[in-house]
Amino acid sequence: MLTWLAHVVVRHRWAVIGTWLAMTVFGVFSTTQVADRYANSTAVPGEPAYEASQRALHALGVGDRTPIVVVFHADSDIRNSAPVEQAMARVTQASPGAFTSSFFTTGNPVYLSQDHRTAFQMMYPAGEEGVNVVSNAHKLQATASAGLPDGTTVNVTGRLPLTEATTDGTEAGGGALLEAVVGGVGALVILLFVFGTLPAVLTPLVIAIAAIFNAFTLVWAVSYVTEVSAVVPFLIALIGLGLAIDYALVMLFRFRDELRDGNDVEGAVVQTLTHAGKSVMVSGSTVAIGLLAMVLLPLPLLRGMGVGGMLIPAVSVLAAITLLPALLAVLGERVNSVRVMPRRLLDRGHGENGVWGRWARFVLRRPVAVAAVGIVATVVLAGLGTQLNASETPLARFPGEATATAIAGRQMLADAGISPGVMKPLNVLVENSGDAEQSAQALRGVEGVVGASAPADWKAGEVSFVEAFPAIDGSAPGIEDIVHRSQAALAGTDGTLTGTAAVGLDFLNVLFSTFPVVVGLVLLLTFVLLTRAFRSLVLALKAVVLNVLSLAAAMGVVVFIFQNGHGSQLWDVGATGSIIAYVPVMIFAFLYGISMDFEVFMLSRMRECYDETGSTDRAIELGLARTAKLVTSSALILMFAFIVLSTGPGFEIKSLAVGVAAGIIFDATVIRALLVPALMKLFGEANWWSPPWLDRFLPRPPTPAPTVGAVLDLTGVVPGQRDAATPVPTATP
Repeated sequence: MLTWLAHVVVRHRWAVIGTWLAMTVFGVFSTTQVADRYANSTAVPGEPAYEASQRALHALGVGDRTPIVVVFHADSDIRNSAPVEQAMARVTQASPGAFTSSFFTTGNPVYLSQDHRTAFQMMYPAGEEGVNVVSNAHKLQATASAGLPDGTTVNVTGRLPLTEATTDGTEAGGGALLEAVVGGVGALVILLFVFGTLPAVLTPLVIAIAAIFNAFTLVWAVSYVTEVSAVVPFLIALIGLGLAIDYALVMLFRFRDELRDGNDVEGAVVQTLTHAGKSVMVSGSTVAIGLLAMVLLPLPLLRGMGVGGMLIPAVSVLAAITLLPALLAVLGERVNSVRVMPRRLLDRGHGENGVWGRWARFVLRRPVAVAAVGIVATVVLAGLGTQLNASETPLARFPGEATATAIAGRQMLADAGISPGVMKPLNVLVENSGDAEQSAQALRGVEGVVGASAPADWKAGEVSFVEAFPAIDGSAPGIEDIVHRSQAALAGTDGTLTGTAAVGLDFLNVLFSTFPVVVGLVLLLTFVLLTRAFRSLVLALKAVVLNVLSLAAAMGVVVFIFQNGHGSQLWDVGATGSIIAYVPVMIFAFLYGISMDFEVFMLSRMRECYDETGSTDRAIELGLARTAKLVTSSALILMFAFIVLSTGPGFEIKSLAVGVAAGIIFDATVIRALLVPALMKLFGEANWWSPPWLDRFLPRPPTPAPTVGAVLDLTGVVPGQRDAATPVPTATP
């Protein structure tokens, strides 16, 4: 199939290039259309808390967005302050459709500090939550500040203002493309050292540009079917950049090898697509399977990330097996022209003649020592990974400048001894003309609830709204017990518990109850795919186990840096104490596929070498030596892309980016350069074992007969004319 495709692409290369050019131009247009369609909701359809929030939104116009908290502090008893009362009235007038509550509207002392010098006003904005929804915290602060006497201060805080305080206001689409440009510059520098010639350097970047913009076109279409997270454009831009270049590197390395071995241009393209193209397709499949973990979760936020993310490898593979061969057919031998690096830095032959060949032979001589080093490093980091606390970060740990109104308002609440739970309250939707005050009274008696209020004007028809304030942050340990006690207290009433804390807890419960099952399915599918690709149960099982260990080590890096705070200051973030739950899921989904990329490239070449030579040692040596530069280059490009992502807005995305970047480098070094070859040497011939009954389901290696003018294979010898002892000749430039 791939051989046929190669001939078709070569024959119609200009048509293929023209088609991709037209689609890419349309993709540029798509990026401007999809920018307004991103979502960022932790919705859990079917769960009581979320469904109640949607009914509240429909009946009352509020309940979907998190509340804004306006905090006032005065030098005297604030209960007698007419300016503060007037300021709160202005906030209400400036927020059409919002539900507001305070001491002045309810007479409830829960809105006051014990010394009565600090008061807060709750404001539930009207409308739906959305990625482009803003808090207008600074405008509200200015509105409330007008006319306040000296000695009285006001700040505006809450979950959304605090989130905004951690960002620089970068929009999803524009920020993603800007970071892709920065990532592309970094990739360009790396490619200069990898190839050293202008056509070979620019070709992967062309593939990346085509893949990224065409992925945006598909995301635009998908956004009409399911929610697409605001994180997706960043993933498309940067992971698309890395994967597309990654796949282009695989093809280019093989194409240059084929030309070096004496093949003509069309023959080189055919051999490249037949062999390297297969590796690219298997690799893309493993990335997609990793992302399947998010698609199968019953959570729109993660499902949208998964669907959007699966488009990245799909488009990158398609560009690598169609557009790239067409470009190579046009370039031909000119791919090695226009040298832009010193000749001594250029690739002059197969890797077994250089540093990676020497390293491979060292591993073969000292497999136990090399494996021990790799195992110790992996166990240490994986052990840290087991300490991962996956939950939403408490609002008290959100980073930001102390001068920001959201940070200052949070501090005012803390200084006054007011519970941080006011920023993520528990709400009750009371239906069927139920007694709202009864629900409020029920919550006041719940252990862990410091107060509740049922403002008289929070109603419409038969529906009313109640708020209650937990004694702790809505994401802190212990909130689950408070939520469960509150639900029990409301049993038998017309009230249903909702609010950010309850909805977030449902999100975590659904995630943790389904994710292990999904992970098991992903591992099983990968095992089946790799068994077929490598024709070995041992290699497939080893690949899956090592990938899991690599992921655990990446989680260890995230725990060490962000959860425990060792070095997080480099990203202007303190110790978060926890990692938001969807970050480990995304690290698993993307890093699992990317690291499996490296495994597929390396083991596919080793399998091919073993089929050619019949020697496990020779397969390890040639496979490692000839893919190590590819894996290292790809890892550096992907790492740089994620490091760029870590400089973007939002402290939570930083932990994701750093985790994946660290995982990629760890995988490319400790796993691929140490553990894979050392363990394969120790396993010996057992590497290639599969039960006899399985042979009928596995593809067998081709054994072409030598012909006049036959293409030299990867070791430089005509297929069928070599035994295990035949040395590999040194390639010439």
